[in-house]
Order: sequence, then structure tokens, then C-alpha cells
Amino acid sequence: MNQFIKIVFFFFITSLCFAQPSEQQKLEERKAQILKEISENKSRLEAEKKKEKSVLKQISQQKNLIQLRQKLLNTTAKQTRLLSDEIYLTQLEMNKLNRELKVLKEDYEKMIVKSYKSRNEQSRIMFVLSAENFLQAYKRIQYMKQYAGFRKMQGEEIKEKQNKLVVAEKRLSESKKEKEVVLAQTEKEKQELEKEKQEQERLAKLIQKDKKKLTAEISKKQKEAKDIDAKIKRLIAAEIAEANKRNAAKTGTTAPKAGTKEASKFVLSAEGKVVSDNFKANKGKLPWPVVDGYISLKHGDQPHPVHKNLTIHNSGVEISTKPGASARAVFGGEVLQVQVISANNKAVYIQHGDFITVYLNLSSVSVSKGQKVTIKQNIGKIHTDSSGSAVIKFLVLQNTTTLNPESWLNL
Repeated sequence: MNQFIKIVFFFFITSLCFAQPSEQQKLEERKAQILKEISENKSRLEAEKKKEKSVLKQISQQKNLIQLRQKLLNTTAKQTRLLSDEIYLTQLEMNKLNRELKVLKEDYEKMIVKSYKSRNEQSRIMFVLSAENFLQAYKRIQYMKQYAGFRKMQGEEIKEKQNKLVVAEKRLSESKKEKEVVLAQTEKEKQELEKEKQEQERLAKLIQKDKKKLTAEISKKQKEAKDIDAKIKRLIAAEIAEANKRNAAKTGTTAPKAGTKEASKFVLSAEGKVVSDNFKANKGKLPWPVVDGYISLKHGDQPHPVHKNLTIHNSGVEISTKPGASARAVFGGEVLQVQVISANNKAVYIQHGDFITVYLNLSSVSVSKGQKVTIKQNIGKIHTDSSGSAVIKFLVLQNTTTLNPESWLNL
């Protein structure tokens, strides 16, 4: 039983040692991605400073940079913990190998001494010849062969354990060095994070004197956003009513009565239910509506980046991207409607069963109502304003209920 427990423990340690590098590799890839995003955000921030445009945009970008830097710190902290675990497990493995080597060497030494004492060829012959019968003589010859084979096997096992020990020592040394590098990176990132927080405070102080003007500007933008949200809800409600009428005429049934709870939901066909279920099954896995970008304004109610007593609301997420970038469908579906909100703000609605994805702030659209679209298909160009900013607002709804897009995208 003790031997069985030892074997299980050995395989447990071995599996953990092999599992760690895979997790480390994932963290390295995640760290590289965050560093890339930090570099891109720094470039955008520098470009914004050179233009000497809105301080608010600089603050928003600075805030995003701080969030990315915090993510990087969290990633390096995970790396440090994994490396510490790896160092601990490797040390356990080395201790076990040293104990086994000690026992093997002691047994081998005793065997060699015994073999030396009985090295006389004549004594081995006499050992065979003194057998009482042929069968016993044969067994004695086999015993001597097995004894020699076992001695050889023990020698090879000692070599194998020594080689494993060398590999473990090398791995331990590499893990310790890697941990030192990660700790140094962590310290550097902490210093950068502190600098960025100080820069954000500096920018915030620049606009404190314009608080009244800023409050009015925020209120105006929030009113515009609410008006757009209301338009979206009205359009979707009208499309649901129209779709349910068509479905009722096709199936010979009665459409839900206006004003009822049922009237605010799509009556789905069997095919529509499949599409809806597939969309729901991909929650948290959907690609971004842009190839490259970052979330510059999160979903829901949140304090203003400068004036914490001011609350701003966002029904979707705002994603900043490169000027001239295209919007793309996050899932296959059918274009429910193309809406013109203003000259440079067009919206595309794509239906996925009873789910709808909305893409706002498009300067031009390359799809039309009723058209089938595939995942990642370009649906239009994102508007780039006079300051060179390109921001898409992305929403996810189920019927007329607004959902948090961040929980649907592969962040």
C-alpha cells in the first residue's frame, strides 16, 4: 500500500510540473497581448496630446491605460504564483530523487562488496557443481545470471536517477531566474502605473475650473444618448410587431395583442429558435465588432472619470478603434433594419433569433435590410470625427431588453 501511495504521489507531482509550463505559456501570451494594447493606447494618447484637443478624451484614454496596466500587474502576479509553485514542486521532486539515489547507491555498494568477496571463478563453479541434482545446478546458474542482470539494472537506474536530478536542477535554476525577471517586471509596471495615475490627476485638475461647462456638456450628451436609445427601442418594437404579423399570416394563427407582454417578443419559428439558441450558446465567445480596438466606455451607470459625483449611463459599450476602420458582424444573422440617426451616424440592426446586435456611429453602410450576413462580415465604415477619433457603439438586446455586451464578447 505504501508503495502504491508513493507511485500516485510521484505521478501527481509529475503531472503538476508538466501542467505549469502550459499555464505559464498562456499567461505569457496574455501578457504580450496586454503590452501590445498598452503600446497602442500610449500611441493614441500621444497623438491626442499633439492635437491639443479635448482634455476629456485624454483622461478617458489615460483611464483605459491605467486599467490595462492593472491587468498586466494581475497577470504578472499570477505568473509569480505559478513559478513559486513550480519551484516548490521541483524541489520536492529533487528531494525525492536524492532519497532514492541514496538508497540505490547503498544497495549497489553492498552488492559490489558481496560480488568482490565471491569473485573467485572457482568458487562460482563449485557453487554449481555442489548442487544435489541437475535441476538445482540449472537454477543456480540462472540465479547467478539474474544476480548479474539485477546489478546491471541497478547501475542503469542510478544513472537514470542522476540524469533526472540534473534536469530537475536545471529546471529549478531556470524557474528561479524567470521568477526574478517577472518580479523585476512587476516592480517596473507598478512604477509606470503610479506615473499614469499622477498624469490622470494632473489632467483632472486642468478642467476643474470648467466644471459647470462640463456638467452641461455631459447632460447634453446623455440626453442625446437617451433619445437614441428610445429610437432603437421604438424601431425594434415596430419590427417585432411586423414580424409577428407576417408569421401569423403565414401560419394561420393570431398575432399577439398590442400592449401585451407577448407582443414585445418575437414569435420564433423552429429555425429562429435554433439561431437564437446558437447565439446564446456563444455568450462570452463572440468576436469584437472591430478587428482592433479597446473599450473606451463600459456598459451601464458609472461615475464620470473626473467628476465622481456625476453619473453617466451607457446602454451598450463604446469601442475606440483606428480611423477608417470597418464594423463587422459578431454573429451570423439577418439585417433587421438600417437606420439613419444623423448624417454621420447610421445604425445597423442584425437579428439572431430573438437576439439583436446593434452597430452605431457608422458613416457608411454596406448591407441592406433583409440581407443575410455571416460572422465577421464587414457591414460598414465607422465614422471618424474631426479630432481623428473613431468610436463604434455596440449593443446587444433580447427582444427589447438591453443586455451587457461585455458579457457576450470574448474579452
